[in-house]
Amino acid sequence: MRTADMYLKGIGSVVPPVFPVERAVADGLYPALEAEVHEYLGVAIAGERPAPDMALEAAQTALKRADIEPAGLSLLLYTNTWHQGPDGWPPQAYLQRHLVGGRVPAMSVRQGCNGMFDALELAACYLRAEPERESALLVTADNYGTPLIDRWRIAPGMIAGDAAAAVVVTKTPGFARLLSVTSVGAPECEEMHRSGEPMFPPTVTEGRPQDFIARFEHHRGNRPYGVLTQLPALMLELVETAVSEAGIGIEDVARVAFETHSRDVVEQRVMAPLGLDMAKSTWDFGRRIGHCGGADQFLAFEHLLATAGLAPGDHLLLLGQAPGVVLSAAVVQVLDTPDWAR
Repeated sequence: MRTADMYLKGIGSVVPPVFPVERAVADGLYPALEAEVHEYLGVAIAGERPAPDMALEAAQTALKRADIEPAGLSLLLYTNTWHQGPDGWPPQAYLQRHLVGGRVPAMSVRQGCNGMFDALELAACYLRAEPERESALLVTADNYGTPLIDRWRIAPGMIAGDAAAAVVVTKTPGFARLLSVTSVGAPECEEMHRSGEPMFPPTVTEGRPQDFIARFEHHRGNRPYGVLTQLPALMLELVETAVSEAGIGIEDVARVAFETHSRDVVEQRVMAPLGLDMAKSTWDFGRRIGHCGGADQFLAFEHLLATAGLAPGDHLLLLGQAPGVVLSAAVVQVLDTPDWAR
């Protein structure tokens, strides 16, 4: 979807203290062989800090940088990949109470690690629908430090970090322009994220841990892997659509922010097929904090702005993959270096 009339006016994050991988290996939490192969340096760990509390802080930072009054927002979208608090309780209500008030519509977006991409698309459509709607706040947060998931083996080649990120999308100029956002599904692959487990009763209600690695192994042993062979072509098709709708070519992309996998996955699944050098990826940042759910690409974006990794005129390609399977992409162009990053 072309979104040339949409802008990013504020961005904020919370990244907790980092736990070094070498210490995790010494403590027996993470196999030394995997540490060597995947090349992570650390993982952000929030301890007992609730994800919605981190979301609130990230949102406050984003709104302050955008110079927008919280109650003046037209929409709040909240996305996450892991449990946020008591079951049945909506975390977006926490931000309504402590930040934006009850007159700002607040909704949850469930699309796994690609939730922020869907939130971008939904926010753009929502703001376009009525002239008086001016701005939307998009927030994502997760804390994986719970008994039913092992952050050190969340998926093959992936360790899970805790973090929050928030972005303010507006119809008035900001530090960056959102040029396009798009997604494509490969539902033929959905079974691999549930393989070997019943759909009812739900995993968490029986106190069973989430184990994507076990599900992948079960799927590999019981189903042909042919359906997965379509994903590389779909990724290339997705990127071609995203950059075309943005009015640029892949050669115009200054940096690529993909979700944080091992170096080999980022290089072989994304950068090499696109004909881009790994130096254009945000892997070197991501390897220091782990895969932080839906926040990865926006944490990297903020980091690039703060470290002069992007300059006015530069284009950033954001990419993600989520269970379903869903592939998502967005293109933003930096218009100005925000004051907080100078």
